[in-house]
Amino acid sequence: MTTSPEIRQIVEAIHARQRFVLSSHSRPDGDSIGSQLAMAYALRALGKDVEVINADPAPPPLMAFPGVPDVRIAPHADGEFDAAIIMECGDLARTGVAGLERFFVVNIDHHPGNSRFGQINWFDPGAAACGEMVFDLVCALGVSLTVEMATHIYLAILTDTGSFHYSGISPRTFDICREALLAGVDPVLVARNVYDSNNLGRLKLFGAVLSAMQIDPAGRIATVYVNHEMARAAGGTYDDTEGLVNLPLTVKEIQAVVFFKQAEGDQYRVSMRSKGLIDVGAVAKEFGGGGHRNAAGCTVTGAIETFGKLFVEKIGGAIESEDGRSAELRRWAEQEP
Repeated sequence: MTTSPEIRQIVEAIHARQRFVLSSHSRPDGDSIGSQLAMAYALRALGKDVEVINADPAPPPLMAFPGVPDVRIAPHADGEFDAAIIMECGDLARTGVAGLERFFVVNIDHHPGNSRFGQINWFDPGAAACGEMVFDLVCALGVSLTVEMATHIYLAILTDTGSFHYSGISPRTFDICREALLAGVDPVLVARNVYDSNNLGRLKLFGAVLSAMQIDPAGRIATVYVNHEMARAAGGTYDDTEGLVNLPLTVKEIQAVVFFKQAEGDQYRVSMRSKGLIDVGAVAKEFGGGGHRNAAGCTVTGAIETFGKLFVEKIGGAIESEDGRSAELRRWAEQEP
């Protein structure tokens, strides 16, 4: 494996320091949790002192994975550390954890639009998940891949690729998964913990949200919405909406989904998913958010009716742009001798 200059810099920085704090974006997902915990286990294998601090707890299905219940949930990075390693955050503020800027910051990310806020910045847009980058770093550190590290790397890849649905997957992705399985990962158990640990309230909430789903006139964009009252009525919680945004994409004709989740008052967290080359990441960026081409999000404040129409319009434009590019390529191919 070829080692990049950034990896060499991070390896040197790790060997030169003892106390580390790890964090990732607020409202963590499988990739952020998996990347942090795999890195934490690797650092501890080197004899380092490590604490993982997040602004929000992991989704309930992820609590079954090793080390996750021990993550400290706090708004501030209290304590003295030699370095902070930040996973998949476009900027430091996205962690929701104050005080991290006091330390030597290592910034590891694979999302476009990273602001390069660290003393060391490693950005790999070719990685399907931040967990792939952590695997490369573990190898560069010379640490033996334990089942705990491998489980979290596999978790990161499984969830950030949408169970291997999204673009960005490469032979490297499956090579790493192979190494994870050789290290002892049980892929069936990981998948069951992530996807088959629903409670009845979650199932009823999914039903309530999907029954109110709206489809644009062209039949290609689904809009779903949830507020606090809907969650209470179904007997579920806001954590129970994890993964809901992906369900409409199982309909063959639907090309993209926008999911509005009420935060407080008229503030909404917006999650978007798409198929193929339809770029919802560019749409999220227009509203101060970010993410991948097929999975992105942002936060907006205002009337839900207005934003519902606006996002459908923006995503519709992304679909039309991709349709236009595809048609142009077909015409070009037909003209070739």
